Amino acid sequence: MIAKARTKIPFLSWRRPLAAAWMALAMLAALASMIVLPGCGRYDELVEKDQIAAEKWSNVEVELQRRSDLVPNLVATVKGSAKHEEDTLAKVAEARAQATQIKLTGDDLSDPAKMAAFEKAQGQLKGALSRLLAVQEQYPDLKANRSFHDLQIQLEGTENRVQRARQEYNASARDYNATLLKIGGQVVNKVTGTPFKPRVFFHAAPESLVAPKVSF
Repeated sequence: MIAKARTKIPFLSWRRPLAAAWMALAMLAALASMIVLPGCGRYDELVEKDQIAAEKWSNVEVELQRRSDLVPNLVATVKGSAKHEEDTLAKVAEARAQATQIKLTGDDLSDPAKMAAFEKAQGQLKGALSRLLAVQEQYPDLKANRSFHDLQIQLEGTENRVQRARQEYNASARDYNATLLKIGGQVVNKVTGTPFKPRVFFHAAPESLVAPKVSF
């Protein structure tokens, strides 16, 4: 009986280190899951908020394009009734050309310099359009023109939508930036190779915040 008991001792001594090793691995796995799972959740959150901001920016571009598309008809209508406004018409056409030449990519929305250039071009177009609408006071025929009246209404509605879309984009960019700049967001960003960059807000010049007024 004594001999049999002694034969079990080496076997038991071999199993104990193995059990300890498995226990250590289990603890490491649990610890890793506690770190990795929240990190994955934060990464997914950043992706979702970035995509929402991208969608809101797309809405801004749609409304700016709508504004740009109104310019040729406005210019043609004014030209037919106000033939002495060549300088005003030329400035509108030039401002439209400059505004449409600046195209922003997703990466550009994180570049303050490129966003500033974009904002400046859009502000110049807005100012040129405001001056174009003002000439109606000098031309009764233009002021009474039904086509000009309809275009003014469309432009005013477009400017209101531009302002609303800009506000919605800035709100989504602020939400995304706040998540990114928190400690959790910074850690996830560095661990994953810094794929996320803060978005730049779309600011408008103070004088361009008010939609062109329609007067008859």
